[in-house]
This record gives sequence, structure tokens and C-alpha cells, in this order.
Amino acid sequence: MKYMFTYDLMESARNTNEWLGASARAFASYPAFAMSMNPMLPLMAAWGEVTERTFSRMVAKPDWGIRSIVGPDGTDHLVDVKPVVEKPFGDLVQFFVRRRSPMARKVLLVAPMSGHYATLLRSTVASLLPDADVYVTDWHNARDIPVSAGKFDIEDYTLYLAEFMKELGPDTHVIAVCQPVPLALAATAYLAAEHPEAQPKSLVLIGGPVDPDAAATEVTDFGRRVTMGQLEHLVIQRVGFKHKGAGRLVYPGLMQLQSFITMNAERHSKAFSEQVLRVSRGEGADHDAHNRFYDEYLAVMDMTAEFYLSTVERIFKNREIATNSFVVAGRKVDLGAITNVAVMTVEGANDDISAPGQCVAALNLLTGLSDDKKAQHLEQGAGHYGIFAGKSWRLNIRPLVLNFIDANSGGAKKAKIALASA
Repeated sequence: MKYMFTYDLMESARNTNEWLGASARAFASYPAFAMSMNPMLPLMAAWGEVTERTFSRMVAKPDWGIRSIVGPDGTDHLVDVKPVVEKPFGDLVQFFVRRRSPMARKVLLVAPMSGHYATLLRSTVASLLPDADVYVTDWHNARDIPVSAGKFDIEDYTLYLAEFMKELGPDTHVIAVCQPVPLALAATAYLAAEHPEAQPKSLVLIGGPVDPDAAATEVTDFGRRVTMGQLEHLVIQRVGFKHKGAGRLVYPGLMQLQSFITMNAERHSKAFSEQVLRVSRGEGADHDAHNRFYDEYLAVMDMTAEFYLSTVERIFKNREIATNSFVVAGRKVDLGAITNVAVMTVEGANDDISAPGQCVAALNLLTGLSDDKKAQHLEQGAGHYGIFAGKSWRLNIRPLVLNFIDANSGGAKKAKIALASA
């Protein structure tokens, strides 16, 4: 499968479907058919519109779309996305709020590199901006990175996080979501040993696989069944000639999307059909609930092959974080070296991607951290998405996280924290 041909074949199929949708929409909307009473024409136009949008979004990086926030004085403050550190495989960006003094809380939000862009955390960023200065790891699409930039695996990812934390300084509070949870933990431990003065004040780990064997899911079952040779043969391809990263080995975003959709094929098929009917009745809108969700869900990015394969092998199969045997740049990372960083874990009771038990396992690995600097929360009734961007995040988890940050901000008076434990 490591051929440009297979990569370009998928892109050709996507491109063809986008063209078919655009052609169907244009044909069925032809003025000559305006007097026709044939009900198939509006359905055809609607199918074309939804199909064109669906397939065009697969190769478009979504915009953050956070234009302004309302300040405490009731006036709007414009928001600019500014790069702070620019690197080949990802940038550290700041959501700079104009006309606002630096906030007491400085938050580094570590976005996943698991198929979607960092904009998946758009609502999380928007919810934190009124109360904190927010920085985000904005990972790049591997297909746009020249081969000359070199490799990027989980060790490089960990070193990127360590560099970003050093840049922001020791008054930073880190929130890691999903995939980067074990690597954010490793980066913090790496700093504790190599650059203790750069450690963040607190670390909040949300729904990540610190110990994948703590609770089985479809993701962990797949990781156990497949061999590394099979995985490399089945999913790794070379970027085609159309992109700057031509020749780079990647796990293509389109193939990842196929896996995402297959997990809930019936649900996605129903959503597509219902949207076609809504558009045919004139009830669809550019920013309706369907388009808001799928514009983000369908926008996928390629991962470097070495990052994906090392994640499966070292995090899921060998459990290097769970067994405290992770090595970065030739140095063993000892999680017990974390002694001053307050750590909180958040899990969703109905999380089918990182099940309860996988994330909270981090607390047992922090042998050098006192119990008063550890906290955990299990959100009842919440799935994976809900614990960082849904209703559960907005109403329950966000206030707990901000309270935890305030209680571990050094000079600030510690607030009493009531956290529901697992």
C-alpha cells in the first residue's frame, strides 16, 4: 500500500464525487426546468448540494471562526489568532484578545493529532477565552510538509510539547484532550527532570489513553488484534504529487475518515439522507446543525506514518506510559519526577473511545506527587466528545477545571474543590 498511486486514487474518488455533486446541483437547477412539477428535480439538486459540500470539506482546513468575545464591561473584544512558536509539524498559537490586559489564568490547550484539525476544540477555546489567556497546539497536515523536514513520531511530539511549555513559562496551566494525554504527561515529566523551572502549574488530562488496558474499547481491541506489519501494509501510503509533502509516508486523512464513518455508518447515512430532504424543502442553511457538525467532522488531516505507528506500538501495545518505561531522545522519562505539578483527570462514564479507567490511571503513576495535588472527576452520562466540547463540558467540567486551576496558581488563595471521583 506504500504507493502514491493508492493515495492519489483516493483523492481522485473524492474529487469525482465532489464534481458529481456540483454537476447534479447545477443540472437540476437549470432555469429551463423551473416550470416542471417533477419532485425528483429538487431532490436531485439537494442531493448534489449536500454531496458537493460533503466531499469538498474533506480537504479544507476549517477556520477557527472566533471573531470576538464579550468583555466584563459588556463590549466586544476582537480576537486574533497569532503564532507564538512556528515549527515544521505544528505551531503554538495564541488567541489574542484585543484591548484586554493579561489574564491571571494562562492556559495551554493541547489539541489531538488523531485525524482532525485543532479546530475540533473550537468550542472549548471559545468557552475558556472569557476567563483565560488561551494558547493552542495547531498541528499541520502531514501532506503539506516536505520530506526534507524529516520525521515526526511520538518522541518528537513530546519534545514539541516540552518546548511549547518552556516558551509559555512556569505560570502555565496545561489542558490535554484525548490522544495527547499520555504524551502531555510525559512532556511534563521530561521537563521535571531536564528543566524543572519550566514545569507548568497544573495539568488537566481529559479522556486520554494513559493505560489502554485499564478498560477495553473497540480502539484497544483493534490495537491488540492487528500486528504492526499488517497495520503498516493496510493503512500507510505515500503522499501524491499534488502536495508539498509528495513522497512522505502517512496515514491518510481520507482513510481515517473511512474508519470514523464505519464505526457509526447507519447514523451518518441517516444524517446525510435527512439533510438532503431538508435542503429539498428549503429548510437547510449554511450554518445549520448538520453543516456545523459535519464541516468539522469531515475535515481530516494526514498523520505522519511514524507518528501513527509509534503511537499504536508504544502507547497501546507496549504500554510504555502505563509501565513508566517511555524514552524520549535517549532519556528515560520517569513520571515519578513530577512532584510540584497538580494533576487532574477527567473521564466520561459513556466514553467509548477512551473508557473510564484509562485516564485516571495516570494518578497511580505519579508516585512523587502528594495526594493533595491529585484530583479526578468522572462525568456521568457523558461520552467522549461531551467531556471537552459538549453540554457536560460547558455546565459541569469547565467550572471544575477553572476551580482546579485557581486552587493551584501559586500565590492565589486556594479554593475548596469538590470533585466527583470515579
